[in-house]
Amino acid sequence: MHHELQVFENVGALADAAAQFTAQRAQLVRTRSDPFTFAVSGGKSPWLMLDELAQENVAWDHTVIYQVDERVVPEDSDLRNLKHLRKCLAATSAPIEAMGVNDADLEQACRHYGELLPTNFDLVHLGIGPDGHCASLVPNDPVLAVVDRLVALSGPYQDSRRMTLTYPALARAQQLLWLVSGEDKREALAKLLEGDTSIPAGRVEAGASLIMADRTAIKS
Repeated sequence: MHHELQVFENVGALADAAAQFTAQRAQLVRTRSDPFTFAVSGGKSPWLMLDELAQENVAWDHTVIYQVDERVVPEDSDLRNLKHLRKCLAATSAPIEAMGVNDADLEQACRHYGELLPTNFDLVHLGIGPDGHCASLVPNDPVLAVVDRLVALSGPYQDSRRMTLTYPALARAQQLLWLVSGEDKREALAKLLEGDTSIPAGRVEAGASLIMADRTAIKS
C-alpha cells in the first residue's frame, strides 16, 4: 500500500507531531455519536507520543483506546504495554479495552477481544522492529497466516508469547500511524516504504498510512 512519509529532526519533534495528528483525527469525529477508536501498539514508539497526547484537547469521554498487542506476562510486569498505557493516560478519562492475557483460557480471551473490536478503527498506531515485525506479527510465526480471526496468539518471541491483532483486524483501520525512530530501524523502514512483503510490516493493508520517522531512521 502507499505510505505518506514525514521526517522529523528528533524523537521529541516526532512525538509532538504524532500527538497533534492524533488529536486532529479525534477532533474530526467529535460530533459523531460513536466514539473515536484508537488502537495503540507496544514497543518504545508510543509512550512519548501518548505523554504529549494527554495534554492535547481530546474529548477523552468520547474516545476508546484498544491494544494492538500485549505480552503474556503478569499484570505488574514492566513489560506489559497496558501498564505504560495507563501511566501515560492517567490524567485522562479515556477507557482502555485491555487484552485478557492473564485469563486462564487465552484462546477464548482472543475470541472475546475480537468481539470487542469496532467495525472500523479511526486510527491505529504501529511501530516497526529491526526485523520488520509490527504489532506482534513476527517473522516466521504461524500467526502471520491467521486470516479467520481478528486476534490471535504468537509463538514465543523475545522470551514471551504475545496476543496481537491480526492482518484482518489491522485492515479495519481507516488510518495507520507508524512511528519509527533509531538507526536500527533503517533497513526495515526502507523495506516498508518499498512495499516489500518479505517483512511482516509490508503485508499490512488499511485505508491510509502515514509514517512519521526521525532522521536517524532514514536510510541515506
